Amino acid sequence: MMDLKIIGSASSGNGYILDNGNEALMIECGMAWKSVQKCVDFNVSRIQGAIISHEHGDHAKHAEKAQKSCVPVYASHGTIERIGLSGFNVHEMVAFQKYVIGNFTVMPFDVQHDAAEPFGFLIHHPETGLVLFATDTYYLKYTFPELNNIMLECNYRQDILDANVANGIVNPAQRNRTMKSHMSLDTCIETLMANDLADVNNLVLIHLSNTNSDAEYFRQAITSATGIIPKIARPGMIIPFCKDVF
Repeated sequence: MMDLKIIGSASSGNGYILDNGNEALMIECGMAWKSVQKCVDFNVSRIQGAIISHEHGDHAKHAEKAQKSCVPVYASHGTIERIGLSGFNVHEMVAFQKYVIGNFTVMPFDVQHDAAEPFGFLIHHPETGLVLFATDTYYLKYTFPELNNIMLECNYRQDILDANVANGIVNPAQRNRTMKSHMSLDTCIETLMANDLADVNNLVLIHLSNTNSDAEYFRQAITSATGIIPKIARPGMIIPFCKDVF
């Protein structure tokens, strides 16, 4: 059975692993390599590859550690260039081309973030069905049919962000950057409602802001809008990521 293992999902670091005990796919390289090793029972050889959405440190800081541990790293040309990776085990991805990584098939697509060439990913494995992964984007301009599992950023709520600016907790420049690079609750709901949710088994909200979010409110609002009870990504969570409802 394929599990989603969450190592981290915040501005301090992001890392996720799809793992069935025989093969694994690493999503993001923002967490310390020791935590990755622990997540796969120190059997790094079963990690077929690591896919990275963009170059910011909370997503890509430890990409070189993955490469040096013989884990193939996949990202856009812009991301690889900004990280400064080169040589063996580094693979440039092009939007809307499919890449076979073990029994995983990954198709990147462009997203909206203040980075060189940021990607979201559609991931397919016989055990998971179709997985949507999208983080650090203020909206998605594409819709996706026949999804089975979703990992989607839900970073902030507008009124909380505005109140934090008014109270001096968040500066106005950071507010503007957040709105132009991260997904709000309202946009998250609109994104979900625009997509085919009929066969979705898991909806995982990722990359919640530490200061501008309300996890329980987000859970209730998205449940009300979609009829799906989302899970809030927390370090150490293990979620069965199956194709069929059990």
